[in-house]
Amino acid sequence: MLMLAGCSANRPVHRSALLQFDRKIDGIIGQMTLEEKVNMLHAKHMFVSAGVERLGIADMIYADGPFGIREEMQPDGWAGLGWETDKATFFPTGSALAATWSPELAYAYGTGMAREARFRGKDMILGPAINIQRIPTGGRTYEYLSEDPFLSARLAVGYTKGVQENGAAACLKHYALNNQENNRGTVNVIVGERAMREIYLPPFRAAVEEAGAFGVMAAYNKVNGWWCAENDLLLNKILRDDWGFAGMVISDWNGTHSTVDALKNGLNVEMPTRKFLGDALLDSVKAGVVPEELVNQRVREILRVRMAIAPIPAEEANKEITSRPPQQKIAYEVASKAIVLLKNEGELPLDLTSRPVIAVIGANAEQTMAQGGLGAGVKTLYEITPLQGLKAKIGDKAEIRYARGYVPEVFSYADMFRRRSPEEKEQQAREKAERAEILAQEAVEVAAKADIVLFMGGNNRSVETEGTDRTTIQLPSGQEGLLRKIAAVNPRIVTILTSGAPNDLRVVQPLSKALILSWFNGSEGGNALADVLTGQISPSGRLPFTLPVKLEDSPAYALGNYPQGKKGADVFANLVSETGKTDKTEDQAGKNKLNEDPHTAYYSEESLVGYRWFDTKNLPVMYPFGHGLTYTSFEYSGLSTDRDKYGKNDMISLTLELKNTGSATADEVVQAYVHRINPSVEWPAKELKAFSRVTLSPGESRRVTLEIPVRSLQYWDEKLQAWKDDLCHIELQVGASAGDIRLRKEVTLK
Repeated sequence: MLMLAGCSANRPVHRSALLQFDRKIDGIIGQMTLEEKVNMLHAKHMFVSAGVERLGIADMIYADGPFGIREEMQPDGWAGLGWETDKATFFPTGSALAATWSPELAYAYGTGMAREARFRGKDMILGPAINIQRIPTGGRTYEYLSEDPFLSARLAVGYTKGVQENGAAACLKHYALNNQENNRGTVNVIVGERAMREIYLPPFRAAVEEAGAFGVMAAYNKVNGWWCAENDLLLNKILRDDWGFAGMVISDWNGTHSTVDALKNGLNVEMPTRKFLGDALLDSVKAGVVPEELVNQRVREILRVRMAIAPIPAEEANKEITSRPPQQKIAYEVASKAIVLLKNEGELPLDLTSRPVIAVIGANAEQTMAQGGLGAGVKTLYEITPLQGLKAKIGDKAEIRYARGYVPEVFSYADMFRRRSPEEKEQQAREKAERAEILAQEAVEVAAKADIVLFMGGNNRSVETEGTDRTTIQLPSGQEGLLRKIAAVNPRIVTILTSGAPNDLRVVQPLSKALILSWFNGSEGGNALADVLTGQISPSGRLPFTLPVKLEDSPAYALGNYPQGKKGADVFANLVSETGKTDKTEDQAGKNKLNEDPHTAYYSEESLVGYRWFDTKNLPVMYPFGHGLTYTSFEYSGLSTDRDKYGKNDMISLTLELKNTGSATADEVVQAYVHRINPSVEWPAKELKAFSRVTLSPGESRRVTLEIPVRSLQYWDEKLQAWKDDLCHIELQVGASAGDIRLRKEVTLK
């Protein structure tokens, strides 16, 4: 598919604050040797790229990853140094942050991340991770924000501002269209430019134009035939020319594929090696293949960031434990407002007046989530598990009896690269089944003698992991069968799912009197959950993605676009492994086809991602995008707009009356969607365009105002290669979720 250059002639190009340093940078570049310039364009160590000591230019030190500052490691390896001071705060992961629907909390989150990065002497945080959640099985769904570009963009802006207004640089990742983990190092995403511009790029665009992001990480995959780390359209024409990005682009680790194309098409730093932008680049410049002025430009873009971020002297870093009370408080605030109450038939909040016997069943009750699986993790100072939180909060107000219930999945680096014999696999499966049967029987016995059961299920960080997508969204470890057994002896079940991504709820939902999604919710996750369960706070999280009835209903699966075939070795897994590689995926390209080429991903659903697909196709869902209950009820009334007709430069202002009609103080997230009545081009049935989190006491009313710029309703015209207005009649739909629209109002765009 041919992709042409585009410009947003009808929108002013963002002018980056980084440009203020260019005059000073001219003088620095004039003093640098070619060797010093090239030395800045590749890794010095695993998470460091070089400065120029002779000229007082400090190295650039990167902090991995987006939900907590990674432990200190060997300079060129993955082994930890065993320090005490690098114990950091584990912040709730991306989907949990998105469930808050709060740009303000996203800002606080970025603030906390920046503080801890600076304690550790880091310059650039490798985050936020803001790719769209295209498939429910995505290995990094827990790390990303939402299936919706508008919600993702609002949170990405808050996070980025929080980081950069507190002394560190943000590095947006993974740019772009890294929406699957299977074969991410080889897959070629085939996508229409309208869908790309309207669905997959808005979070990146907003973080650049509104928050002034200093860094971007190029994704592993290809987009329409070009590797992201050398994609002229993505890196030069869109990122720099259209959006005005003036900072630096780094590759994902081992995500660089060339010398000339990478440098020419927009890459600044090759990480974590120097294979392409080291001696090979130096030779190319000397041979006249690459002009030195191009090298100067890439160095200039790095120096702009270096000028904006003051380096921390090594002797001042790592002097105290990273995790501090102010950041821990932020983690709690995010966690407490992220928890989503999906269903409640009166079992919550827990009634402790008669000192009930509470059965807490499930390995996730004591499972920590800061680490596990492949990729980013946090050596956290502490992590309050659900069981710890409940015991501390309930005390002697109830008797808590715990049963593990099931055998949790455990990730092993060794197993990734070790071939087991059929006999060994059979033996391990038999032993696991025997252990599971014993645990299940113990759980049933505990449940039978309890007044109420809190079933702690869901996934863990071994089930959801970088480098591989799940093959199913079924609950792992036989949880559905266990829940059926428990329900047979005690129907009073409250299910708490600790997951970062969707699960199939067809068994769980009808067996549960109440149902909660509590995420991989950070260092304070157990305390936050206990406060929600006991009614200290009302749950206020909202789903950042759709929970489908079954996996096959979701768009990429329904259209046969995913999975694409056999999974090969993962590029990052090979990098961190010390035991060798599995099958060489590159060598198998075009050979190991099953139903389709495993290295080509067709996005034929175009813009119909997430709720856009389900609403447009009128398909039932288990729980809709934006859904979440509280311990009270809200009444919506009196929707009005400031006018009936709007021009293309106008702001649509909606107002409505919101009243808390229940008995608990709680937050409501008011959501505004736009439905086009007589458009000139195809659109989804509706799209989120505004939202507001509102706190109301019992009986309190408030007038809520939401604003929608008419310009935000434009579409990308692939023929004109520009944003274009679709001036038509629209219906403004306001409600509590994509599936719970309370008020409607028609207006005209003229």
